[in-house]
Amino acid sequence: MNQKRPPGHTGCHGPQAGYPVPSTSYTILPAVYPAPPADYLHAGPAVQNQPTYTQPGRPAVVPWVPAPLLPSNCPPGLEYLNPLDLLLIHQKMELTEVIFGFESNNVYEIKDRFGQRIYIAAENTNFCNRSCCGPSRSFTLHVLDNMSREVITLKRPLRCSSCCCPCCLQEIEIQAPPGVPVGYVTQIWHPYLPQFTIQNEERVDVLKITGPCFMFSCTANIDFQIKSLDKQTVVGGISKNWTGIFREAFTDTDNFTIQFPRDLDVRMKAVMLGACFLVDYMFFESTIGKG
Repeated sequence: MNQKRPPGHTGCHGPQAGYPVPSTSYTILPAVYPAPPADYLHAGPAVQNQPTYTQPGRPAVVPWVPAPLLPSNCPPGLEYLNPLDLLLIHQKMELTEVIFGFESNNVYEIKDRFGQRIYIAAENTNFCNRSCCGPSRSFTLHVLDNMSREVITLKRPLRCSSCCCPCCLQEIEIQAPPGVPVGYVTQIWHPYLPQFTIQNEERVDVLKITGPCFMFSCTANIDFQIKSLDKQTVVGGISKNWTGIFREAFTDTDNFTIQFPRDLDVRMKAVMLGACFLVDYMFFESTIGKG
């Protein structure tokens, strides 16, 4: 059944020439954006017409974001990202991994600022790959919407992880829909700072990402800034959130916040999601040195 769009609604932002950087500067949390809900690690707070259902002895059921209308010129499934300027990424904890120490496929929940689930991201790698290559492993992440449709595919090849080697650096490809590349995140060699370039589907540089020198912090977030190509304007950020001493010391489950301009092209928002997963695997997948 077709639904009429409200007057003046133009749908998803179409591709912007060269994806120009918005003039508004963005500041890393918490200066501009409110902090993530305190309970989003489990189930986000209920919102109007989307209650959080609970049953005695069972965990709360996290509500899904209602499926929006599909605007024109927008890859199917990315319409969820159109009105957003912030995403919350919650990695699920696997008890078998905690108890036995065997690395399992990662599973993530992707939510909006109200704790409503937008996507589920599931890793697809074999046991040998996870055991032998560890955090440096190649992987494919399948991102599913509330109808279990794969709307985004993330592919990371096996690359060098040493800061002493300036070649074969880390990279991730973002496809939306699966099989159609919309962008890439490539590592820039630097002796001690993590740096990346966000590229569009034609591998044209669009934005830069710069991280801190030290990847550990006690009770504080670790922030990666998303900047314009000249690195003069901060347009967003990726923050690895502190999750408590137990999780930080004994597990590799992490939570992230991604912030970006609301009017940014949805394809670039999907690429920033891929950048977050690449950062997680490169710097926070191992429990050694975390926190």
